Amino acid sequence: MFLIRQGKPSDLDVLLKLAKMVHFINLPADRDVINDKLRWSRQSFEMVRNGEPPRSAEDDPELASLGGAAGSAPQFMFVSEDLDTGNIIGTSGLVAQMGGPGKPNVSMRLSKREFFSQDLQGGATHVTAQLILDESGPTEIGGLIVGPSFRRHPEKVGKQLSLVRFHYVGLHRERFQDRILAEMMAPLTPDGRNTFWEYFGRRFINLTYDEADRFCQKSREFMTSLLPKEEIYLTLLPPEARALVGKVGTDTIPARKMLERLGFAYRNIVDPFDAGPHLEAKTDAIALVRDTRRLPFGKPLDGAADGVGFVSYDESSPGPNEFRCFWTDYALDGETLRVPLAVLEALGARPGDEAGFTPVGAPSGGAKKSKSAAKKPARSAKKSKARS
Repeated sequence: MFLIRQGKPSDLDVLLKLAKMVHFINLPADRDVINDKLRWSRQSFEMVRNGEPPRSAEDDPELASLGGAAGSAPQFMFVSEDLDTGNIIGTSGLVAQMGGPGKPNVSMRLSKREFFSQDLQGGATHVTAQLILDESGPTEIGGLIVGPSFRRHPEKVGKQLSLVRFHYVGLHRERFQDRILAEMMAPLTPDGRNTFWEYFGRRFINLTYDEADRFCQKSREFMTSLLPKEEIYLTLLPPEARALVGKVGTDTIPARKMLERLGFAYRNIVDPFDAGPHLEAKTDAIALVRDTRRLPFGKPLDGAADGVGFVSYDESSPGPNEFRCFWTDYALDGETLRVPLAVLEALGARPGDEAGFTPVGAPSGGAKKSKSAAKKPARSAKKSKARS
């Protein structure tokens, strides 16, 4: 069984190892940065659980020790734990609001410029890039990492870690913005460099790609101060750099396709460092967010299932209060939610306790549908399939 729960400071060493496997701006392989993020994540989950308004180090001096991590809006780190071994096998992240007034999110907008000569009876089309400073403060998802041996696991651990973020947004919709941003990872060289950065960004910022990414954890002022604000013709870059614009690395292709199936779209906005695409979606247009609700647990499920989905509980007892969630078969019995006994026990919940619930798709493992699910019209079944 794989438990999705909030990250804890005790997960630091494992998350550091995972971070070293990939190159992510929002989860760098830096012990101090990850530690601060875990501590701030714990504070963020507690704020939600206690019904407290969002706060940061700017609002609360007690949080100042968290450094840059707490200088932003609440952020939430999720981990997947293999309950059979106790090992952490993956992580994902969610930031309630990325930037805002006076703290713009920095990206580049691509445009096309067409030129034509009457005398030559010919012309050319050029792609340009221009820095844009977005102060609207969208919610952001990122930091999805799964250990190599679990990336093609039959229980789809990576998919669980990716989609659980929308389950959490649906549970606490009022704490998140009306737009969700996903900054996708661009292709890197075997030694961790980015060709676009070498031919573009480094001409204006004298740092390596890794150094620039790490400094972003402290401040992004250097980007707005040093990167040109004028329109740049990408034709001036070598072909190998231009070829990366709007592209993702091989390992990121499945994640991009999954987000696009959820309704995320690429709108010719790219990252100013590596030219990776920025995808976005309206929060309330995402079916997983819309379909999330709260229901009381019923008696344990011991028969056919209606489907598979996310079932969560954030008052785990005994033990410390924490967000805990499973991707599991379920059945609806009127207005109560039935899940397998093992799931109920692992959540620390009892019948009558309130569950967070998001239906996702058909029952797992070829399980038979319950009679209530079998009676649903064919049109509803097609909708469910399209949303999964």
